[in-house]
Amino acid sequence: TFTLCAMSAVRNLAVLWAANTNGERKSHVRILIINLTVADLLVTFIVMPVDAVWNITVQWQAGDVACRLLMFMKLVAMYSCAFVTVVISLDRQSAILNPLAINEAKKRSKIMLSVAWAMSVILSVPQMLIFHSVTITVPERFTQCTTRGSFVQHWQETTYNMFTFACLFLLPLIIMIVCYTRILVEISSRMTHGNMSSKEIHLRRSHNNIPKARMRTLKMSIVIVTSFIVCWTPYYLLGLWYWFFPDDMDETVSHSLTHMLFIFGLFNACLDPITYGLFTIHFRHGLKRYCRSTATFSRESENNTTLTGSFRRSPFRLTRLTQQGQTSITGQMAEEEQVKKTCHYSNYLTVHSSGEGDPGPASPESTI
Repeated sequence: TFTLCAMSAVRNLAVLWAANTNGERKSHVRILIINLTVADLLVTFIVMPVDAVWNITVQWQAGDVACRLLMFMKLVAMYSCAFVTVVISLDRQSAILNPLAINEAKKRSKIMLSVAWAMSVILSVPQMLIFHSVTITVPERFTQCTTRGSFVQHWQETTYNMFTFACLFLLPLIIMIVCYTRILVEISSRMTHGNMSSKEIHLRRSHNNIPKARMRTLKMSIVIVTSFIVCWTPYYLLGLWYWFFPDDMDETVSHSLTHMLFIFGLFNACLDPITYGLFTIHFRHGLKRYCRSTATFSRESENNTTLTGSFRRSPFRLTRLTQQGQTSITGQMAEEEQVKKTCHYSNYLTVHSSGEGDPGPASPESTI
């Protein structure tokens, strides 16, 4: 889990850094991507570390307040990932079914994102009420963060778990399937019947890059939704089995397999940055900017160190320091050239608003 946490942190922080260092105005699609990246970072820095440490300690050692707060934040992170993915699906549906309403897309996206984050917080509040730290002394002292004692009867806990399952996975899954089914039907209808108005023809001729950028973003969205479904479906199906037939599952499925399926679900946070790089955000150029800034900072640090050291030395060694400075500059030029070569071959997840083969800035969806 710690390895997965490190991988996810590096990738999502790189996407977030590169998406926010560009001085151009952010398109609404880029805003969606930034929000999903923030949600993935919540999973990375809350869900993954808690899971990793908890598996090491086995029992809960952080106290009652941390138990309630972390269980609340854990569910907020998981809700936000699901809900922001739903917002992306709804946005793509609107972009394909109502292509002429692009001017309202940014305002609509902000409203949907606000609702998504608000719902993530509201639906997670019960976690702070039902989770608490429980300590038993027989046969030995053991403390755990659990819902034990919060429900009077078993069916109440099952109802709460089913409600969480429906909001966290089932309803988002249904909305995503409906959205992309409508999108595929619309695209098939256009390709089959060719029912394109004269205004749409004019738009395609005058701004030929818009449909290309829109389809590329659609492909990215489909991959994001698919990875979410593939990663989380096994774990939630196992949860359904446990809620209705706990005794059968305890005899059939080991705890290790359950934990592996949960880790597989968390792996979705690592896949999203790869998807951004493959389809829309050209991480090559962002990585080049990052490498250049790192190299510049390194050169400035070395120069400052050399100057500071020169004041501490005898003036008779000024000539030697000058020669060392020239050698250092030559080495820095070689290092900079090496960095440029490295950046040239590193085409892994670069975030940038424009690049080779990208649409021009005239397209409202060409920049992310």
